[in-house]
Amino acid sequence: MAVSVLAASASAWGVLMGLSPLLQIRRMLRERSSREVSLGYFAILLAGFLLWICYGLAAGNIWLVVPNSIALLVGLTLVTVALRLRRR
Repeated sequence: MAVSVLAASASAWGVLMGLSPLLQIRRMLRERSSREVSLGYFAILLAGFLLWICYGLAAGNIWLVVPNSIALLVGLTLVTVALRLRRR
């Protein structure tokens, strides 16, 4: 029981962490600039999220797949917005 509660809690917190780049996206759009964002940092994070998704799928662990999938999608959105703003 304790392991299930901890898994659910960690997964829920992982979803919040995965959504946190939305704050940076909002700031970039407001300022119309992505100069302050390190794309290298996000590239490393995205690779890590993808690895955790693959591991979670292989292990049949949905608690790993869901938050890392959300983080990957939000991270990809951040990189896309940053690149579009840099092309201006």
